[in-house]
Amino acid sequence: MRVVRPGAVTWCSRLFRQTGSVDSRVVINTVVQTDRGRVRGIDLGGVVSFRGVPFAAPPEGLLRFRPPVPAAGWEGVRDCGAFGSAPPQLAPLPGVPSVWRPEAGLDCLSLNVWSPDLGAARLPVMVWIHGGLWKYGGSSMPQYDAATLAGSGVVVVTVNYRVGFEGFGHLPGVPENRGLRDQIAALEWVGRNIAAFGGDPGKVTVFGQSAGAASVALLVATRATDGLFRRAIAQSIPSGYLSVAEAERVTASIAAAAGVETTWEGFAALPPEAILAVQDAPLTGRDDGSGVFGPVIDGDLVSGPPWTALSAGARRDVELICGFTHEEYNGMGGRPGPSGIDLEAVAGTLRLGDRAAADYRRAHPTGSDADLFTVMLSDALIRMPTIWTAEAHTRAGGRTWMYDFAWRGSAIGAGHGADVPFVFGNGGTRYAARFLGSPPHADFAPLSEQMRTAWTAFAATGDPGWPGYDLQHRLTRIWDTVPGDRQDPIAASRRIWEHAEPR
Repeated sequence: MRVVRPGAVTWCSRLFRQTGSVDSRVVINTVVQTDRGRVRGIDLGGVVSFRGVPFAAPPEGLLRFRPPVPAAGWEGVRDCGAFGSAPPQLAPLPGVPSVWRPEAGLDCLSLNVWSPDLGAARLPVMVWIHGGLWKYGGSSMPQYDAATLAGSGVVVVTVNYRVGFEGFGHLPGVPENRGLRDQIAALEWVGRNIAAFGGDPGKVTVFGQSAGAASVALLVATRATDGLFRRAIAQSIPSGYLSVAEAERVTASIAAAAGVETTWEGFAALPPEAILAVQDAPLTGRDDGSGVFGPVIDGDLVSGPPWTALSAGARRDVELICGFTHEEYNGMGGRPGPSGIDLEAVAGTLRLGDRAAADYRRAHPTGSDADLFTVMLSDALIRMPTIWTAEAHTRAGGRTWMYDFAWRGSAIGAGHGADVPFVFGNGGTRYAARFLGSPPHADFAPLSEQMRTAWTAFAATGDPGWPGYDLQHRLTRIWDTVPGDRQDPIAASRRIWEHAEPR
């Protein structure tokens, strides 16, 4: 294997750019110096990947349930050809394996870097935060492979952070929101190290989807991230944030199920799998669809849900894209409502008032009540929180852009997560097949290229290629087979929810 010095472009990358191909047997290791030690990546032919790079110490022993601390340094060269462990979690669905194995333990605070040119001077940097209901997911998942996106001319970093109780459970005397603090530690690592990978630490864009999108918005809203990034993209911001009192009740329920005290000592004595076995105990009786974990409104790192936290304008200097998929509920494991569904009862549960069901029927005169149930839940869970977030940032003086991903390629349609394969350019994964079919729909490649171009242009220049969002016109990019711009595309829903109580 040939070792290539930092600041040099491998001959394999040059060969790829000159000929458009490279012998698949040629794999060339590359070495980069970080502030903790040297790391060896793998040249994929045009993009070099470094996987499983630690950005913080393993959160085990006395560090369990604590904010992240810097990783220890190492001698020699660390092989970074394989992903690090995902954070502790269960399988997301029956028949779908978990990305975490108990034998992997808690050593999960690592990140991955994809660089199109180690010798480049200050390429734009994009840092991805995955979603997963605050209790699933990891940067090793195939849908987040960033080789194609990095090939568009940016350095891409994908990040692990603690999820579930490990990352968001409340414990007395322990800082809240450890998962968010992990993300901040990863961004600090990027600031210290990304120049060695060809990136510009002064031109960082943080982007994420679902729980990752909420993370992005909350990171924009706090002064704790000053200087760590310049731009942000939030893809489908969910509802569901906990007060300290709610988080205390969740902990009490889990502690009772596990048979331990509601203390750091009580939970630290349990292996991760013992907590995972009972972490859903508090679900009984909750009606907001958000699960039992998520950012805790602690008055410190998190001052409120994104749409209220941003209103203070703490980081109005950050340029922000917000967006949603048009039929969010369809991709969230939800099923269409039964034909006899009581829309008035649903509207009451959502605290929308007595006229809301009639207003939805008036706005969608050809839709069945089952169709309107999907619209209502899409609004409640994602679309309204995303709009509220965009409008809060705009009112606070921040530059904002909006999009509505409306392309439909399967029975799920433009469901939650449908935009992810397009942004990463990964149409061949099992995840993508839910939305694209297998092989991918013919529309995939051209629309993916257009979206990647917009995302990377925004990271480079602050201009995604469509007009900004304002509170008069609410101009929104519609991502469809033929993209275009529309004013206020879900105006009826927005008006129905204007006087609703945000969840």
